Amino acid sequence: MAGAKETPRQKMIGMMYLVLTAMLALNVDSAVLERFELINGTLEEQVKNNSVRNSHTVKSIAATVAEKGNREPDVVVLNKAKEVRQKTEDIINYMNRLKAEIVEYSGGLDEEGRLEGAKDMDKIADYMLRQKRGDSLRNKLNAYTEWMSSNVGQEFPSLALNGKEDPYWSKFPNQRTKDFSELMFESVPTAGGLASMSQLEGRILDYEEVALSALSQNVGAKDIAFDKIVPMVLPESQLVAAGAKYKAKMFIAASASGVTPTMKMNGSSIPVDADGFGTVEFTAKAEKYDANGQDQRSFSAEITIGDQTFTEQIQYIVARPVIQIQSASVQALYRNCGNKLNVQVPALGAAYVPSFQVKGGSDVEGKGGQVTIIPTSPTVELSVFSSGTLIGTEKFRVKEIPKPELVLKSGGKEVDLKRGVTNVPRELTLDAVPDNDFAQFLPEDARYRVTKWEVTLARGQRAIEVKQVTSPRADLSSFVPQARPGDRIVIEAKEVQRMNFKNEKEDVKIGVNSAIKSVSIN
Repeated sequence: MAGAKETPRQKMIGMMYLVLTAMLALNVDSAVLERFELINGTLEEQVKNNSVRNSHTVKSIAATVAEKGNREPDVVVLNKAKEVRQKTEDIINYMNRLKAEIVEYSGGLDEEGRLEGAKDMDKIADYMLRQKRGDSLRNKLNAYTEWMSSNVGQEFPSLALNGKEDPYWSKFPNQRTKDFSELMFESVPTAGGLASMSQLEGRILDYEEVALSALSQNVGAKDIAFDKIVPMVLPESQLVAAGAKYKAKMFIAASASGVTPTMKMNGSSIPVDADGFGTVEFTAKAEKYDANGQDQRSFSAEITIGDQTFTEQIQYIVARPVIQIQSASVQALYRNCGNKLNVQVPALGAAYVPSFQVKGGSDVEGKGGQVTIIPTSPTVELSVFSSGTLIGTEKFRVKEIPKPELVLKSGGKEVDLKRGVTNVPRELTLDAVPDNDFAQFLPEDARYRVTKWEVTLARGQRAIEVKQVTSPRADLSSFVPQARPGDRIVIEAKEVQRMNFKNEKEDVKIGVNSAIKSVSIN
């Protein structure tokens, strides 16, 4: 709870008090301690002034109640204000008596009206700690704030804080472990203890000021004066196509500046701004769409002003959002490949916060509706969510990856297997070429390489020489002097690998018929 607004002078006094108290904790001696008498006197003067001001507030409430004819609800408010004033005076008077007893116990006042025991630390500790009067003070402070919280309708934090609870003293290890009484009166001179109590009195009066201000606003709360009038336009739709008619209802909306209404939607409170306008915001959900992809829904609107409550059932329609998917191949996805999709729901606009769930595979989510699907089943279901709300589910067929074609080349040109060669080439290369459509759709998944193959110079049923090759290029220089017309060069792919979009390698099964090629030597 925020306290009453402090004046610059009050802030300065509070800062001086904290600085002096901190220096006291560091054992700074007499020159500093004497300042506590000045601070205490200033705080006590401020307490008197604030008490007078709060009394005037109660009188002002009484005058307003009388002007309005002493109506029962206003009289209840006035009686509560008087009770707050009495509770506050009771605890202030108690603390003033306690301060007077401390002064007397520590030696009284000298001829100049100054504390005889201003610097004495033993007597105030004995009086407040060992004789348990500090505990009594703590209990009364707690009882006061609890009563205020229960009867005024606002939360008033405790004034009797222990070291670990206090925002300031909790920063100091040697103060953090102290309870309220020790924090206030242990190793503290009489002047410092009195100043601490006067500061607490100031905070009590601040609490009272907040409470009386809140109560004063309740006088005549049921009087509604509509002094804010604004024109309102309620369109059938804010989105109008070119050539279509814009239709709307225009009316007057009025609000009362002196009254803040409470508003609820389906029984739950909604925020209301200073001008009296409530904000209705929720994620639209449908239970069942009709043939037109719509679901008619409603919510309860409730506005309470004073003791009057107005309710209305508000109708609205939830339309099924259209999921748009952009992809090189959206009709079917390729198994074990990174199928990149761009999934958008235009109807949601900036409210679209996508996330996805995949059945029949896995996914890697990107930004702004980008998702990569890796299918592992014959079909895949992609569920699209926005801010945790299911928008819809799309189904895809899954294609098997087409086998690559093995292409034999010599001197950079493809070897004509039907016509053969006149002379034995000194080198051959064997490439695994991906299917054209597959390579176009998923270039990062269409990277093949023949990693192991065998080349044989054959004559009839006999192998003249066999070479094992582990790179795309095979050196056949040793075949040249041995080859004769009618011989054959037989190529067999032993191992082909594919590099996927994750740069992971996997073996590809080519099949016997595709893996073996024969080139005749003419």
